[in-house]
Amino acid sequence: MAFKFAIALTGGIATGKSTVASLLGLNGMRVIDADAIAHKLLDENSAWVSEHFGAEYVKDGKVDRSDLGSLVFADAQAKEALESLLHPQIREAIEAASEKQDTFEFPYLIDIPLFFETGAYPIEDSVVVYTPKDIQLQRYIKRNGFSEEESLRRIESQMDIDEKKKRATWVIDNSGKLKHLQQECEEFVDMIKKKFDYKH
Repeated sequence: MAFKFAIALTGGIATGKSTVASLLGLNGMRVIDADAIAHKLLDENSAWVSEHFGAEYVKDGKVDRSDLGSLVFADAQAKEALESLLHPQIREAIEAASEKQDTFEFPYLIDIPLFFETGAYPIEDSVVVYTPKDIQLQRYIKRNGFSEEESLRRIESQMDIDEKKKRATWVIDNSGKLKHLQQECEEFVDMIKKKFDYKH
């Protein structure tokens, strides 16, 4: 059975989830990356994207995620069509990876951006990467170069970060500098190891 030892790693757009996943990995946690799986499957379905949304969204056999993102964030029907195609495939791939990880009988992370929004995964424990909303917005504008209005629209397409924080089993705070985040990640891994009596 999949997901037995899984912990969902989630957060909001630009809260630093990818950085946290890398830091936790460096500290010895195993991580299944749902985004990486989604990107791979998106490229594998590039012919479908070209047929449904237009050839301009595919360049050199790969889907232009930035352009496609602008389309689906502005068009609910397009978003629904893409999700109907990808979500079952993503779920299947994550489930297969999870079954492999469960054989080690020790907690591992599944990086699932929309864990709370979809409620699609029967995972009991979750860790949320938290950044206050004003910092989240600033980081997103700086990282992606979108206008404040477009950035807010994308952030607000997900569940409010404070609501996610409330629902989480654990929280990793990413409101400060990288050094602070490194410490938060180290403390989280130590806590998991102690909780599950893990010995090297």
